[in-house]
Amino acid sequence: MLHHPPGPPSRLSPLARFGDRIATGLLDVTSDPAALDSTGFWAVCADFEGRLTCARFADVREEPVPAPVRGGWRGPAAGDWTSSLDRSAYTAGVRRIREHIAAGEVYQANLCRVLSAPIAADADVDALTALLARGNPAPYAGTIRLPGRGVEIATASPELFLRRRGRTVESGPIKGTGRTEADLLEKDYAENVMIVDLVRNDLGRVCATGTVTVPDLCVVEKHPGLVHLVSTVRGELRDGAGWTELLAAAFPPGSVTGAPKSSALRIIEALETVPRGPYCGGIGWVDADRGTAELAVGIRTFWIDREAGALRFGTGAGITWGSDPEGEWRETELKASRLLAVASGAFEEYGADGTRGPGTGEGALA
Repeated sequence: MLHHPPGPPSRLSPLARFGDRIATGLLDVTSDPAALDSTGFWAVCADFEGRLTCARFADVREEPVPAPVRGGWRGPAAGDWTSSLDRSAYTAGVRRIREHIAAGEVYQANLCRVLSAPIAADADVDALTALLARGNPAPYAGTIRLPGRGVEIATASPELFLRRRGRTVESGPIKGTGRTEADLLEKDYAENVMIVDLVRNDLGRVCATGTVTVPDLCVVEKHPGLVHLVSTVRGELRDGAGWTELLAAAFPPGSVTGAPKSSALRIIEALETVPRGPYCGGIGWVDADRGTAELAVGIRTFWIDREAGALRFGTGAGITWGSDPEGEWRETELKASRLLAVASGAFEEYGADGTRGPGTGEGALA
């Protein structure tokens, strides 16, 4: 039986990776969002429950994610994962949300579950990053490793939460998932439009009147193993609005809560049995000097819980009146299957040069 000390291995140093950018040389850590309007390069993690961690780094440079090293990541066995909600509990939760919808309390609500598996005491989330970059490349991939701060996260998120370029702010909500475009249902398109309206309202609270637009609506995007419907909502921040106001207006992301957001959050609290943590929160970077930023919605995300000696991963689905309980359970399985295979060692046979060695089958990534 593994012994799991409460803290991370002492050899691990703070770092953050976002695409081909790496940040090292930790300067300071704060929970104050106003710091993001000051100076420097910040790695940001906002838990779904509201805990904010902002870490400023001194050295930011371009550096590709290293190739996987044989034995660098020792993930849990494929059969070691347990779920906070089993199939019966999850489908019962879907039926309960449909009752809330029938009563007029909510139009849509996300129902999520957290998967957990034992992890080795010396596990390094950055080694998992190397596997994810090759096994499940994602447009908003990121890693934040802050030993001693309780933040060790690797995300393969396909979803944009907030992008800033000066005063322009943009969000890219995802709603609608299938193995292929043919699997997308009328329910998926209706759900996407519903969440777009919610995000428009969120941004409208901090953007100048008349500037919030929807340049793209229900665009089909292909990702490893599945497709999504993605829309774009854009606006211009009003004078005096900074990160404090923007996060207060937009958080938590509408695509992983529901509409109306306040009602959906009450339902989520009643039905979900564990905190989501960084899953469904916001993960990314802010360059305060250049006035640019990119935060992803924390989906397709792994995090290490040192106190429990566990690796965790969240998966969920948006529930509407048209939802089929078994179909929503299958959607959560689809979203998780490829990534769990990667974390459980599907790429363990890669050598230091990144080439595939003998014995690593494609089937593990199906």
